[in-house]
Amino acid sequence: MLQRLKYGLQRFMMGRNGSDTLGWVALVLGMVFVLLASVPRLAWMSGLAFLCLAYSIFRMYSRNVAKRREENLRFTGLFRRLKARLTDRQHRYFACPQCGQTVRVPRGKGMIKIRCPKCRTQFEKKS
Repeated sequence: MLQRLKYGLQRFMMGRNGSDTLGWVALVLGMVFVLLASVPRLAWMSGLAFLCLAYSIFRMYSRNVAKRREENLRFTGLFRRLKARLTDRQHRYFACPQCGQTVRVPRGKGMIKIRCPKCRTQFEKKS
């Protein structure tokens, strides 16, 4: 009986996205919003919780695997860059005033002239 149920569920999920990093983050965020919605002044967060949980379920059962994979790759790349930036103690990051390109420079060098690798604009910042 349980084997039939297991195989039936496997057949149902065949060709579907299943769980991935973005889906799990949406699920956990939805649960956090559910807990916060229990506070009387934060009852409006139940709507956000519903949206996060619905998005997680949508991602899990979606048959457009290529699109969901692309979304997940963009999310994990953004998350990885953010984590690297927060844990990097040897460099400072600045945005070019002309084009917005992020430039990484070593810390502790004082006032330095930075040249943007994209548009070649020079600007001074304290590292």
